Amino acid sequence: MVELTFLTRADCHLCEVARASVAEVVAGRQVAVTEIDIDSDEALADQYGWDIPVVLLNGRQHSFHRVEPDRLSRALEALGA
Repeated sequence: MVELTFLTRADCHLCEVARASVAEVVAGRQVAVTEIDIDSDEALADQYGWDIPVVLLNGRQHSFHRVEPDRLSRALEALGA
């Protein structure tokens, strides 16, 4: 199973758009999605600041600011999801 971590924060328009793209791409795949508000974790807030949303696949950064559904889909396929 692929672990997708979605880093976000409240009142983030780009996060809302990215959340919808992530949901569409992971539907029906073996992907565990965890969403984390970076403002709840000082280390994440320091690391990513305003470079959100961020998508991590198995702990590695895949994208930030925007999620390109086709690119995310290809990456998930390459990881076996």
